Amino acid sequence: MRFLPVLVAVVWLAACTDRSSFVLVPDAVDVGTPRTVFAASARAREADGSYGYRRADRLQFLELTVSIPPTHTPGSLNLSYGRPDPETQFVLAGQEVFASPEPLRQRLLNDQREHGSALREVTLFVHGYNATQNETAFRAAQLANDIEIPGSLMIYSWPSRARAFGYAYDLDSMLFARDGLEQTIRQLKASGAERIVLVAHSMGAALSMEMMRQAEIREPGWSDRMLEGVVLISPDLDVDVFRTQMDRIGTVPQPFVVMVSRKDPALNISARLRGTAESRRLGNIDSIDRIADYPVDVIDTTAFSGDAASRHFVAATSPALVTLLSSAPAMGEAFGPEETSFDFLIPGGVEVSGRAKEIILARPGENR
Repeated sequence: MRFLPVLVAVVWLAACTDRSSFVLVPDAVDVGTPRTVFAASARAREADGSYGYRRADRLQFLELTVSIPPTHTPGSLNLSYGRPDPETQFVLAGQEVFASPEPLRQRLLNDQREHGSALREVTLFVHGYNATQNETAFRAAQLANDIEIPGSLMIYSWPSRARAFGYAYDLDSMLFARDGLEQTIRQLKASGAERIVLVAHSMGAALSMEMMRQAEIREPGWSDRMLEGVVLISPDLDVDVFRTQMDRIGTVPQPFVVMVSRKDPALNISARLRGTAESRRLGNIDSIDRIADYPVDVIDTTAFSGDAASRHFVAATSPALVTLLSSAPAMGEAFGPEETSFDFLIPGGVEVSGRAKEIILARPGENR
């Protein structure tokens, strides 16, 4: 029984940690590798310049500079909420708040020139439950760096409570943030982005699907016109709800990827909270038969959950999987203008059911 007091103490300490603390270290760019992360925030700005859990009356656009430490290894995200060390930790080195959306266009163009991008590409990352704005910027920068995602990087920061017991608040905030996400995509298009790839994690996937559904009701075909591709990572989303959302989207953006893991404890808990006996969400389905009506590529990352720092975010925190993704010759072109096949990822096998295809990953040298 000694385990219970220890568990309670750990949860209590985690709940008391001020994860939204705002620490700028401008000199970090001289130590680490700077990465520009644009942000559209639906969070209210606090007096100290931070963006916490309160919901904002209007969307705010920012430019963040994240310093990636020289000691960084693929799949890791080392950070501090007190005194960050740029030698070993991800650090926020700069934050510029745009007075209006107009400066975003020029900064995006400059960012494209700095990266030598042939196309005006933007990857838009939407975080999940229990996340702060800075954590989201760090995670997006880490993922883009490790997998070498081309073009510009932007996060949509919706007002998560960023507390272990804030699930109900986050559910409401997710619904609150639908209009802001749609507005963000429209603003990116207006700013000259030719190709937008939407990447969403966990509850952020539910937000993204709700946003696309509402946009389709108003403008049929909106999702396919506005988005070059969609990637849902460990989506915390009921499968039946997902089906109704997909039914509303007439022409599904391609590629449309769902990354799943059958060993995702967070999704098991989410399902049980909802009284789902089989404890399955879209992000941990064990069969693609229920979504066979839709043109979806399901990538099963279960084999890589063992070495992942987070089994709820295997794609970003498994060093072995990150290495596989970054070394795949086709990864840089995975979201290119041509029709995409993800067969280059297979070491494990492929299953096809209707219009859906599942790619089961296995570690190199291992059989499924």
